[in-house]
Amino acid sequence: MAQSAVVSVDKDKDYDSEFHFEAWTPKFNPWIIAFTVTLATFMEALDSSIANVALPHIAGTLGASYDEATWVLTSYLVSNAIVLPISGWISNRIGRKNFYMSCVALFTIFSLLCGLANSLSMLIVFRVIQGAAGGGLQPSERAILADTFPPEKRSVAFSLYGMAVVVAPAIGPTVGGWITDNYTWRWIFFLNIPVGILSLFLTSRIVQDPPYLKRIRAKVGSVDGIGLGLLALTIGALQIMLDKGQEDDWFGSRIIITCACLAFFGLIAFLYRELTIEHPILDLSLYRKRNFAITQFVMLIIGAALYATTVMIPQFLQEMMGYTAMEAGLAMSIGGLVLLLLFPLAGYIGQKLDPRLLITIGFSLLTIGIWRIGDLNLGISFWDAASWRVVMVLGMPFLFVPISVMSYVGVPQEKNNEVSGMTALARNIGGSLGISFISTMLVRRAQAHQQILSAHSYSGATAERAMRMGIATSLREQGYSAANAASAATSRVYSMLLQQSRVLAYGDTVHVLVVLTACLIPIGYLMKKPRFRPKHIEPIE
Repeated sequence: MAQSAVVSVDKDKDYDSEFHFEAWTPKFNPWIIAFTVTLATFMEALDSSIANVALPHIAGTLGASYDEATWVLTSYLVSNAIVLPISGWISNRIGRKNFYMSCVALFTIFSLLCGLANSLSMLIVFRVIQGAAGGGLQPSERAILADTFPPEKRSVAFSLYGMAVVVAPAIGPTVGGWITDNYTWRWIFFLNIPVGILSLFLTSRIVQDPPYLKRIRAKVGSVDGIGLGLLALTIGALQIMLDKGQEDDWFGSRIIITCACLAFFGLIAFLYRELTIEHPILDLSLYRKRNFAITQFVMLIIGAALYATTVMIPQFLQEMMGYTAMEAGLAMSIGGLVLLLLFPLAGYIGQKLDPRLLITIGFSLLTIGIWRIGDLNLGISFWDAASWRVVMVLGMPFLFVPISVMSYVGVPQEKNNEVSGMTALARNIGGSLGISFISTMLVRRAQAHQQILSAHSYSGATAERAMRMGIATSLREQGYSAANAASAATSRVYSMLLQQSRVLAYGDTVHVLVVLTACLIPIGYLMKKPRFRPKHIEPIE
């Protein structure tokens, strides 16, 4: 049988919290539990990126345009983000195991329905429900790991979680490209079915709710429908604005302006509601705790850097280098293999070193890795591109693991579910911000460089004239007439100008990311150092 105990804490010394910590020993080996809950999390994280490369195939099969097909991604991300912050409240209300299994079951069922969809509208509806179900998986796993492992061993446990949420999106495009090229895009969704069934079977027999959850379950207040509606409105409008902003020219679009207003006023109303109601959906008082508040900001930046580079590198390889989707995904996946080795190492080191030092090391490595991407040019090889990702991800394990540990420092144990949901939301919002940032930067900086290069390549410029005449001469030798050769030469020079403008824009975007991550290198030392040395243990009666 599982056993529980209360650890009595000396608040002035040697502990990371301000409350009585209830130590609990699950019936099964903690690592069996960790593997069980990671299965579904990996499946959900993979699904967030696996469909990206299949959009042209989905659009063609269902008779839709590519822009319309992008709602397959947007609808998933919006519904996923809405559920993340309230997953803790739902877990406390119906039980974490029940909530987790419900999410796995719904995710599996609607994966099947997504694969069977015969119209785009039907697919989008199924993706909305699939995304909502997936939104409960990652925070539930974090909370389960936090309760299953004692504080001093959480770094090792969170290394497994980190592998799932970082490696899966990295290999998603490669897996999705291979499946789409060799079978059909429908198997991207059917792939989830056996994993979901296995996860349900293992979870039902292995995972348990700790005793304290059963006690607080009776104290959870009635559902705050108004607060829930305001939260859904705010996050949904924000996600749509970030996802479609650059595509619709930001505030030149009425839809984007409407979404921005809804997000802003919805947030104000939601904060007021949560601060004045007796039983809020989100406990905003958690942000008064220094470690929690800082880790949320740091996770936001990590999400931005991770997702921005995950999108930017394959985009450069396909757009500028002519790589296929699978080749670009393979260049990214090599970094994922490196993470498989590094996360266990980071988990082990996390038990030995100050997590604040690990955060400093992590941001230092991440900064160096992103800085190396600034060397991009049209002469790079496949292995050059693969090395960008490999070096960049070296710092990720040393950020994910200690930040996951530090986010719980000083937080009451009964708030573990809420901490997990809010941290996952911070990473996802950061990812949306990162993708929107690079999309906007690439377009705006390419326009700026195009103007600068055009000013130095007017028709009377010596270098431009020499290049154009050289190309025209070469074309005439290939059989072009003089007029056609001159016209083609002018067109090629202009194409080269656009291409170079785009390459320079990629470099500018990388430099901004470098400055951002470099500024965060010392941020770990703004947090309190955790201490895991309880004074004595008293058994629960």
